[in-house]
Amino acid sequence: MNDILNISTYKFVPLADTLALRDTLAARAVALDLKGTILLAEEGINLFLAGPASDVRAFVAQLQADARFADIVPKESWSATQPFRKMRVKVKGEIIRMNHPAIQPAQGRAPAVDAHTVKRWLDQGHDDLGRPVVTLDTRNTYEVDEGTFAGAMDWRLNKFTEFPDALQAHKAELVDKTVISFCTGGIRCEKAAIYMREAGLPHVYQLEGGILKYFEATGGAHYEGGCFVFDERRALAADLSTLGIVSG
Repeated sequence: MNDILNISTYKFVPLADTLALRDTLAARAVALDLKGTILLAEEGINLFLAGPASDVRAFVAQLQADARFADIVPKESWSATQPFRKMRVKVKGEIIRMNHPAIQPAQGRAPAVDAHTVKRWLDQGHDDLGRPVVTLDTRNTYEVDEGTFAGAMDWRLNKFTEFPDALQAHKAELVDKTVISFCTGGIRCEKAAIYMREAGLPHVYQLEGGILKYFEATGGAHYEGGCFVFDERRALAADLSTLGIVSG
């Protein structure tokens, strides 16, 4: 029986109280017997949590009571077992490391495109202005190898900090195309889309909510394989069911 609720969400928002917030969120999560990871940085929050649905939703409600996180809407999936072994709350330099401090999503996001629009564009082979559409996978190689959009551009990244250099090497391939930047839940493709816009590519969008939201909204049309996730489930199918459990 799939009675463990798994959630993931993030938000780029200025946080001046990361250390105090770490202690508060850790205490709440432990009190509710949740497991997972919460990352905090001055640029925002990124979290993955799992536990009984009532406890997970109680945590989310407490988080949303903070005005900075009031509009957070986690992506949900279910599993038969707890996919995390412990609860970790950490303060980091970035909630997703890019090593480009000038990229500040909280000060202005790149345009986003929703899952249904992406599916429609891929169905027809072009955007609404007739411009060719390409999907760009911003994830690491081992994630891409689990599954990705059919025909997606894959720059064989070993880590996200390699993305800026990879863009410079491949930028000419993206000129005059509509580029859809995508990742698991939206956090990497958000930074990537901003970086590409600032590099002079005007027709770049991020996939709103990432692959997981796309699965939820479309059932995975145009996507081949599963979506790698950073817990013991290893990967999710297009119906958000577990593809495999990591053992050991």
